[in-house]
Amino acid sequence: MEYSNVMQKPRIEKVTLNIGAGESGEKLVKAEKLLQKITNKKTIRTFSKHKVPAWNLRKGEPIGCKVTLRGKEAEEILKRMLYAKDNKLTEDNFDKAGNMAFGIHEYIDIQGLKYDPDIGILGLNVNTTLEKSGYRTKRRRLNQRSPSKKHTITRQESIDFIKEKFGVEIEAET
Repeated sequence: MEYSNVMQKPRIEKVTLNIGAGESGEKLVKAEKLLQKITNKKTIRTFSKHKVPAWNLRKGEPIGCKVTLRGKEAEEILKRMLYAKDNKLTEDNFDKAGNMAFGIHEYIDIQGLKYDPDIGILGLNVNTTLEKSGYRTKRRRLNQRSPSKKHTITRQESIDFIKEKFGVEIEAET
């Protein structure tokens, strides 16, 4: 797609890899080890916000982990994750704001990773935030403003961007 202004071209802001273990303990440690193996980065734990007695969850208990990547690292990881999905996604993987999310059932599908008996079989979620350069006006510290319509990314723009940049086949919604 042709843009009259370079600032209106979509780009990858960040890629977040997330594993929800659902409990603290051995499963969470395995999830952290897997994310470190995939990205070579330190993981951050996520904590429960509410007490859920049915699931034996206490407020503030660690239940998952995540890694956020930006720049070239984000693009490289995203290529590997899309390869694990055979470069096929559906339109359901994109939200109204142009962000993309999909899951990988088993980490052994990821290019360059082999089964590790210490980890077992785990899956993970891949969330990609896409935006245009002018969108920073929403997050800046001084003189915050909501971005103009020219600088907000639509669902169709993000689908076209992912198709063009990564050669992904997008299937219609079912």
